[in-house]
Amino acid sequence: MSLENAPKHIQLAVDLIDLLETNNIDTEVAIQALEIVLKDFKQKHTSPQGIGTN
Repeated sequence: MSLENAPKHIQLAVDLIDLLETNNIDTEVAIQALEIVLKDFKQKHTSPQGIGTN
């Protein structure tokens, strides 16, 4: 399967990995940042307003 035909979430994951690796982001820093992002998106997803209202 080519990336062009991959599901959007896979395409985004590959892009994020590439961004972090290209910029030589320390693994622990990347993990900590991604945990914050994940928590934020999960909170927005469960809130009445949803994602994209900020």
